[in-house]
Amino acid sequence: MLFANEAFYRAFADRDVAAMDGVWAAHAPVACIHPGWNALVGRDKVMASWRSILAGGAPDIRCRNAEASVFGSVAFVICYEQIGGEFLVATNVFVREEARWKMVHHQAGPTGRPTLEQDDEGGVIH
Repeated sequence: MLFANEAFYRAFADRDVAAMDGVWAAHAPVACIHPGWNALVGRDKVMASWRSILAGGAPDIRCRNAEASVFGSVAFVICYEQIGGEFLVATNVFVREEARWKMVHHQAGPTGRPTLEQDDEGGVIH
């Protein structure tokens, strides 16, 4: 299920509108709360926001310390978004739609610097 979360951040980092569109649920209700924005409810509003962000010079972003919890056909991921030396904490919610995990909610907001996990070779795990 973490692969669906990774696909979201890959679409964001690549500024790929088509890939971002493919990450989000087409049939389930969706919502998104970007840092400092009002809540966006409905696929049209959510996708319009992503088109604007991705076309307008989206920041370089890296997902860190992603942890998934799965409850049947619903799952959520808590992770940190690293943008330069700053961090946001994010919650990404997914549902099973047509046998694939699709995002139905994304929310990110300010947080302190997390303790980043490291692998045995000193590399950061994300």
